[in-house]
Amino acid sequence: MDRNLALEFVRVTEAAALASARLMGRGDEKMADHVAVEAMRSALNSIQFDGTVVIGEGERDEAPMLYIGEKVGTGGGVKLDIALDPLEGTTICARGSTNALSVIAIAQGGNFLHAPDTYMDKIAVGPEAKGAIDLRKSPSENLKSIAAAKKTKVQDLTVIILDRPRHEALIKEVRDCGARIWLIGDGDVSASIAACYEDSGVDVLMGSGGAPEGVISAAALRCMGGDFQGRLIFRKDDERERATKMGIKDFDKIYMIDDLARGKVMFCATGVTQGTMLKGVRFHKGHAHTHSVVMRSETGTIRMIEADHDLVRKPSYAQG
Repeated sequence: MDRNLALEFVRVTEAAALASARLMGRGDEKMADHVAVEAMRSALNSIQFDGTVVIGEGERDEAPMLYIGEKVGTGGGVKLDIALDPLEGTTICARGSTNALSVIAIAQGGNFLHAPDTYMDKIAVGPEAKGAIDLRKSPSENLKSIAAAKKTKVQDLTVIILDRPRHEALIKEVRDCGARIWLIGDGDVSASIAACYEDSGVDVLMGSGGAPEGVISAAALRCMGGDFQGRLIFRKDDERERATKMGIKDFDKIYMIDDLARGKVMFCATGVTQGTMLKGVRFHKGHAHTHSVVMRSETGTIRMIEADHDLVRKPSYAQG
């Protein structure tokens, strides 16, 4: 993939972030997501490429825009698969909390797992603990292995976990091991990235969250040199039926990071609200300031981009 595309796609996440950030703390999750989706779609369709959404807002009958299978881009140029979340953390944005992001991952056709809209059991770590995780083992065993890889004690590890009733047993086991816990309300893509970001204070993500977000997380961690494993969790028979239609054959499979995001991958994210890695959008008179990250798996390059946007001259879809 042309490396210049990375800068094209960061404009896409900037547009979605600028739009949704206008609704930070306003309490309207649906509207915040809606404006992010509209802005991202408009920005995508201004780029010369032949894109297909493989991870998006849902299936065609559930999402009017950026649905799975939707064609995006001008239709000319390189064929690419797109995994995206215009507003990762709708509740976060609506409440004005931390770590809401606009994210997009890009790969050549067929290199992203077509993940069904179900849960995924996940574990994510940074480069130091790459190869030290195994979803077939207990949380306690994984924490000991991670601590050994990082040459530290389990008591020095911080585990980030979604604060959900389903994680009660996980939280108890982690506490019994002596590790520290950071409970979050939403946003496990940003949480996975935090496990790779040294200054975040996070060592590992554990627990279950959305399977589509697992694919996006794996793409980011591929670029950052981290590690990720996932296993699909089906709650209903219709979820298994949909997974079968999407090509899933082994319902018990442990997906390694390369199973989820293969080949050359790019990842872009822009902060919507203040976060551990990215600053949120800041508005000034006639201007807005954004903070983004652009990554490429081919080179391992991670670029942090701060941009000042003139809202008088910027396209309307990117203003919010």
